[in-house]
Amino acid sequence: MNLKFRHRLLKRLDWYIIRKFLGTYVFTIALVIIIMVVFDFNEHIDDLVKASLKEIVFDYYLNFIPYFINLFSPLFVFIAIIFFTSKLAENSEIIAMFSTGMSFKRMMIPYMLSAALIAAFTLYLGSEVIPKGSIKRLAFEKEYDLRHYNRDTESGTYNIQLVVDEGVIAYMESFQVMTNTGYRFALDKFEGKKLVSHMTARSVFYDTLAAEKYHWIARNYMIRDLSGNIESISQGTELDTIIHFEPADFLVQNGQHETMSTGELSKYIGRQKERGMGNVQDFEIEYHKRFAMSFAAFILTIIGVSLSSRKRKGGMGLHLGIGLGLSFGYILFQTVSSNFAITGTMSAFWAEWLPNLVFLPIAIFLYIKAPK
Repeated sequence: MNLKFRHRLLKRLDWYIIRKFLGTYVFTIALVIIIMVVFDFNEHIDDLVKASLKEIVFDYYLNFIPYFINLFSPLFVFIAIIFFTSKLAENSEIIAMFSTGMSFKRMMIPYMLSAALIAAFTLYLGSEVIPKGSIKRLAFEKEYDLRHYNRDTESGTYNIQLVVDEGVIAYMESFQVMTNTGYRFALDKFEGKKLVSHMTARSVFYDTLAAEKYHWIARNYMIRDLSGNIESISQGTELDTIIHFEPADFLVQNGQHETMSTGELSKYIGRQKERGMGNVQDFEIEYHKRFAMSFAAFILTIIGVSLSSRKRKGGMGLHLGIGLGLSFGYILFQTVSSNFAITGTMSAFWAEWLPNLVFLPIAIFLYIKAPK
């Protein structure tokens, strides 16, 4: 009977910790998000009054909220753990748990289960929910100029070079979005290391209305075909042709990486690398950030429980201060390390996982030093 009662007691404690942890996490999210929405509304009130109430609520704020929940999830996890666990320690509930024979390692199980739920939740948000919502949110921000986008950067791009097929390389000096036209175009075809065809055109136009994809119209073109020592030249004013690339392959819009699901990001990065494009840093950062941020829930949970499970004089103030400092430090560290990937100093994978690799030894050390 005693063993059966003890087994039930432990199960009740598990559910008690999980409910308190997740409940505090949700409460913290709600509190902080309400404050952020109020500040954001006050900051952009001059722009928001131009939109309808339906647009503000459904196109902007309902897609704004999941984005910032995911962005500050490590902070919410840390605050929730520090607040809840310090309260348990202050009320001597943790001492009571240990008195039943529960070890600190055993007490960590419901915390880690809760962290797993939060990690899965944030990964799903970042992979599926936020990308779909970001399409509407970014369109709203752009239409009402909430972030003051530099529209000149979206008018076109310069010095484009990419692999469009096996042994085929395309080059454009510039491309204008408004007219879908590229200027000073060249297309080289190689067999092995030998050049067999060289095409130049004063301009190329991408026909979006054509039934067939990758339909380009070259104007004022010249084609040189090389076969051994024999060279043949053909030229004309206009040529309809199929070249296996499109403007979306080299044009990157503001926030485009935020609108892709994790699967789409993976495919896009692979395709762009195959084409030899160097515009994938933001996409790689976004891809690895989604996994690194989710995994951070486990590390920050260990740190938070280890810090706040000891009863101290003065209550939870010290725990909360240390927790806030570490969580803000984690977010700041992640922001700084992302810049390493943008500048090319470090790969996107290592830049995004570096904060976890630095905080993991801290978590292990605090876990060892935690009260047993």
